[in-house]
Amino acid sequence: MAHIDLGIDEKEFPGITGPMRYRPETAKPLNELAEVLLRAPNTLPAGERELIAAYVSGRNDCEFCCASHSAFAAAQLDEGYDLVDQVRADLDSAPISAKLRALLRIAGAVQVSGRNVTSELVADARAQGATDTEIHDTVLIAAAFCMFNRYVDGLGTFAPAGRDAYAASARQVVEFGYGATVRTD
Repeated sequence: MAHIDLGIDEKEFPGITGPMRYRPETAKPLNELAEVLLRAPNTLPAGERELIAAYVSGRNDCEFCCASHSAFAAAQLDEGYDLVDQVRADLDSAPISAKLRALLRIAGAVQVSGRNVTSELVADARAQGATDTEIHDTVLIAAAFCMFNRYVDGLGTFAPAGRDAYAASARQVVEFGYGATVRTD
């Protein structure tokens, strides 16, 4: 049960969807940020950006955000959950590009502290072909997901168990985006 009365059935509105339904005026800019970071046109594919969100959420032990963004990433990556699981289990041996690995290392540093992002991490990402915009967006995705994770867990929201619980929301996000995931009726 959430720490505050969100006025909803938390099983119908798990994780971040409950607090967003509770405060639609704060949900709007948060969803707009997620939409820009994770779905807007970008040189990094949406599946890779979702993978960054899932990776950071996993490192933060945020069950809902990790599970939901793992589902969103898997739905948009050719390798699906196999790749998501490999990245989350062992970044160094996961079958991803050197550029994505370097960006995920930056995201992991941000998850600990923004000050952990070093010139060496940035230089490595650039050497692997990352653009300044991709580095910027990786840092912002990681920072935003630290906030989203703390929002979800700080309110003690419900996280459904099992991948099947996230399949419908993955289809909805992939097809319609983040603004469509919160009903305010």
